Amino acid sequence: QVQLVESGGGSVQAGGSLRLSCEASGYTYSIYYMGWFRQAPGKEREGVAVFYTRDGRSYYVDSVKGRFTLSRDKTKNILWLQMNSLQPEDTAMYYCTASTAASLRDSQLEARGYNYWGQGTQVTVSS
Repeated sequence: QVQLVESGGGSVQAGGSLRLSCEASGYTYSIYYMGWFRQAPGKEREGVAVFYTRDGRSYYVDSVKGRFTLSRDKTKNILWLQMNSLQPEDTAMYYCTASTAASLRDSQLEARGYNYWGQGTQVTVSS
């Protein structure tokens, strides 16, 4: 089992920054992919950024490339999402997620491949 605890959400004005944190515990050695999804009211859950633990590659949805950055503290099993130049369309509940699957049938940014989820942290960006 893997447990994920998020923190760092909040409210900012457009153009501002936030950093989300996700701390993993439990069988963390079994995590292959770890990252962030988001869900805005009335919309489907969307993959934002994912980190592949085995080679350090990161994957980002096009809408956040150049603005959001993943980083990781491997020893503490913490994954951060630095979000800069936030826009109102970034407003959503952000969920930390992890997959213990060695390979994913779908894209790294598809929710079906992930079997562990945190409770979510709200990010609100006002114009």
